Amino acid sequence: MTRYFCKLCDYEYLPEQGDPHFNIKPGTSFEDLPDEWECPLCGIKKSFFEKED
Repeated sequence: MTRYFCKLCDYEYLPEQGDPHFNIKPGTSFEDLPDEWECPLCGIKKSFFEKED
């Protein structure tokens, strides 16, 4: 699975872990996150994440 990083704080969204803070189940790809999902560390919007190269 592709990983994505927050441009502001470098948080890494790991699909295999999901995001328990927002009740996102493990195995959820970044593309399948709700549009209103935010970085759990800094609160920046999903659109400000970058795909891992």
